[in-house]
Amino acid sequence: MSLPLEYYLVLSALLFTIGVIGVLIRRNAIIIFMCIELMLNAANLAFVAFSRHLGQAEGQLFVFFVMAVAAAEVAIGLAIIVSVFKHRETINVDEVNSLKG
Repeated sequence: MSLPLEYYLVLSALLFTIGVIGVLIRRNAIIIFMCIELMLNAANLAFVAFSRHLGQAEGQLFVFFVMAVAAAEVAIGLAIIVSVFKHRETINVDEVNSLKG
């Protein structure tokens, strides 16, 4: 027994919307990165749903690429956040408006 494609797409759209709202509303850099990850995972869910619906593996292959990009984004983003926190002692994006020392 399998769920229809529309259920997966609605869930993916809902997760993506929550991520977009989180990026637009929140001011904490770590929360913003978590919302970006939520948006990437929503796209992954849509890729896998379409891949399964069409019976092709290309969508699942794209998921691996998106996961690799997300891992790189997290590593670099967290390094930048730690560096900014060491110099400014805040991770509020309103207070950190430039990367100049």
